[in-house]
Amino acid sequence: MKQSIVHIALVVEDYDEAIAFYTNKFDFKLIEDTYQAEQDKRWVVVSPKGSNGTTILLAKASKPIQKDFIGNQAGGRVFLFLGTDDFQRDYQQMLSKGIEFVREPKKADYGTVAVFKDLYGNLWDLVQFDEKHPMSNRIF
Repeated sequence: MKQSIVHIALVVEDYDEAIAFYTNKFDFKLIEDTYQAEQDKRWVVVSPKGSNGTTILLAKASKPIQKDFIGNQAGGRVFLFLGTDDFQRDYQQMLSKGIEFVREPKKADYGTVAVFKDLYGNLWDLVQFDEKHPMSNRIF
């Protein structure tokens, strides 16, 4: 049997605002933006350029309870992890685009990591795994 996680839903306030942020600030690729008339919503999928793995479904909050979770989908913990093959390149690019880092880069047993916020305040790790770490072979 072969399975994989295809999408992770990220609750957003506005489709176009989220698309602009992820494609301009994070330099992600817009994979799909399809209107679904039967549900009066859009199916919006983004992914890091060059990635063939899991994508992010930008899901606009449609109920009051969903709006409460925008920017805090993991209860204040790091929610998503952006793996890179060149930490310094991506860190400097993100700084130049105004991405707010809440924890500066540090070297850890598993690699180099820093924590940043997305458009709504969700926390992410930017991480480059050490070559000997088990995750280093799974990212690219």
